[in-house]
Amino acid sequence: MKKTLIILTISVLAYSCDLFTTRDAEDPNQNRSNFVTPSSASLVIQNLKNSLADKNIQNYLACFVDTLYALKQFTFSASSEALIQYQMQGWGKNEENIYISAVVNKVPKDFDIVLNLTDTIYSNLGGDSVIYSAKYDLTVPFDGSNPVLYSGNLEFKLLIDNRSLWAIYFWKDTKSQANPSWSELKGSYY
Repeated sequence: MKKTLIILTISVLAYSCDLFTTRDAEDPNQNRSNFVTPSSASLVIQNLKNSLADKNIQNYLACFVDTLYALKQFTFSASSEALIQYQMQGWGKNEENIYISAVVNKVPKDFDIVLNLTDTIYSNLGGDSVIYSAKYDLTVPFDGSNPVLYSGNLEFKLLIDNRSLWAIYFWKDTKSQANPSWSELKGSYY
């Protein structure tokens, strides 16, 4: 009787704990995330590229300084063409959120936003800040078949916040070719 009671108890416990059941598979439509803890300025740049490819808005915004952890506030300096056309003065993290959300919602699920950076330069401004500059080509496949190319030069100023993590606190965009600039993309989707 005692053995039967023990076996019955173990069986009930094993069954009630779902010990022998399989879990459901992850939803393939869930946002991808390639975010890496930004322990260096270069990892912030990689996170920015990955967040665009993944269309992950949270990871995109995590590349910019958080006022809870640093005394600086994120600011964006648009290209002169975009400033005139879209009145983009006073652009901060909230405006970034609005524009990137609108863009991500316009790009089909199976297509990536691709950021290519060339002629990159890191200029150390001391132990806790860096200027990063590069030429960029940003490809946004709004309808999936005819992607739009945005080109220009960017300059990021990055700092280490009080968590010892790097973040962008200033972004300057300059138009360099006949293609529209990233600023023009931001202005048109804000």
